[in-house]
Amino acid sequence: EILKVIKDLAAEHMTMVIVTHEMNFARNVADKIIFMDKGVIAVEGTPEEVFTSEHGRMQEFLGKLSVE
Repeated sequence: EILKVIKDLAAEHMTMVIVTHEMNFARNVADKIIFMDKGVIAVEGTPEEVFTSEHGRMQEFLGKLSVE
């Protein structure tokens, strides 16, 4: 239910900062995603840029989550 509320607020152009491991949700709602590794920004960009990044740690993370 919380994810629905967040998605509804995003549709109303509400600015939010959300920390999540729900990458499919982030892909569908976010304008910008920041992927951090050990407290450092490793990848930053649009969902498309982040999900197609060749950064090794990013690909490893997505692989473990089975993100489609």
